[in-house]
Amino acid sequence: MTTRSNTQFLLNGKPVTLDAISAGDTLLDYLRLQKRLTGTKEGCAEGDCGACTVLVGRLNKGQLNYETVNACIRFMASLDGCHIVTVEYLSGPDGRMHPVQQAMVDFHGSQCGFCTPGFVMSLYALWMETPEPTETQIETALQGNLCRCTGYEPIIRAAQSINTYGSPAQDALNTERAAVTSQLQAMADGQRVELRTDDSLAILPADVDDLAAALLEHPDATMVAGATDVGLWVTKFLKTISPAIFLSHLEELREIEQSDGMIRMGAGVSYSGSADTLCAAFPHLRDYWDRIAGWQIRNMGTIGGNVANGSPIGDTPPVLIALGAQVILRKGDARRTLPVEAFFIDYGKQDLAAGEFVERIDIPLAQPGSLHAAYKISKRRDEDISSVAVGLNVTVQDGQITNARIAFGGMAATPKRAAAVEAALIGQPWSEATISAAAAKLPEDFQPLTDWRASSEYRMRSAQNLLRRFWLENAATDAPVRLMRA
Repeated sequence: MTTRSNTQFLLNGKPVTLDAISAGDTLLDYLRLQKRLTGTKEGCAEGDCGACTVLVGRLNKGQLNYETVNACIRFMASLDGCHIVTVEYLSGPDGRMHPVQQAMVDFHGSQCGFCTPGFVMSLYALWMETPEPTETQIETALQGNLCRCTGYEPIIRAAQSINTYGSPAQDALNTERAAVTSQLQAMADGQRVELRTDDSLAILPADVDDLAAALLEHPDATMVAGATDVGLWVTKFLKTISPAIFLSHLEELREIEQSDGMIRMGAGVSYSGSADTLCAAFPHLRDYWDRIAGWQIRNMGTIGGNVANGSPIGDTPPVLIALGAQVILRKGDARRTLPVEAFFIDYGKQDLAAGEFVERIDIPLAQPGSLHAAYKISKRRDEDISSVAVGLNVTVQDGQITNARIAFGGMAATPKRAAAVEAALIGQPWSEATISAAAAKLPEDFQPLTDWRASSEYRMRSAQNLLRRFWLENAATDAPVRLMRA
């Protein structure tokens, strides 16, 4: 297999080729320090404030799709074959302000202006996708953008009015789509990319087989998928991540297939990329999914990465465990399958050998008689890490509980099933008394810690109350009439 020693991409429609790229170089630093495109701001440097929002276009099965991302934690090495669009690229007819920008001006959507370019880019992406959005769609698109002085009401009014200033069909990202697609296709040469400096190595495997080979060559390499976790290692902890192997460009890891009662999801599928399939199969996940970080992070972060990093407060593991999901691990040509709950051994320790990686996650579809819910407790409703998260999957037949899978995050060193609670439920009548008795068993399963997010007592009381909430929302249900919303 041939190897290329440079990265190629488009920046605001112009081709760029770079070879002196370190594994930890961020897109934000490149834009501001090297290209002097200072419209993209640095606020939090951890993907929370949205001031650094840009669009990244990538081919997926020949189709060019643009998504909002946080430039502060997006690594340059991951952008091979992409089109990066910054606020400087926006313009309206005859060089006037872009419709999004004009709406922000006319509806007084900016005061100090620091956050404004990020808001503009998020609204731009929303307008291109949904020209006449609802207020809920606008609020969801802006979850990852923080404004400290203007207030969101004028920004929402501006968003509702963009389409009166122009049509997405006339926008450059649509009128130039064919040309940009052709340029990106020409860059897709099927080679492995190795970017080296004196003290750094970044590898973009040619395909998943090459990924397996690269990990055997560099078993201690840092795996970088969405970089929503690893990005903070660099920006906040100043860690060196070389050698690093990047995954976000691998289409094989972004595939989703539903057949034979199973959803098979590549480890590189993002939160956004998984939403339609998962929420169609499990409607109770819709509200929960929209509470995972903000739009930019949902576009970058991957389900496989959320499992692989083993965080006890990851949003998806409790849900996946409750649904009975399995993780497929690969090393070289060998594969093995584990229940997701068995993958987590202890805090910071997963059942993952050197040179092995998460390749796929399989999720069985809901069984008849099953009731589902997913709940999240956090300090803020949006764009926040969970203090407690829970996935519930309880089967009720003829008024009796025949099966229960209940998993919590934030209650132990790893995401974990509530074994004592499950045992107290199975075989018992579907009743408030049964739920109360089971909730009383929760201290046998967990002794949660106290930290700045929540006290031990708060976590325990919240977890017990979430079991009661599940009962109250399903109290009249002894058959699979509906799936619960989060």
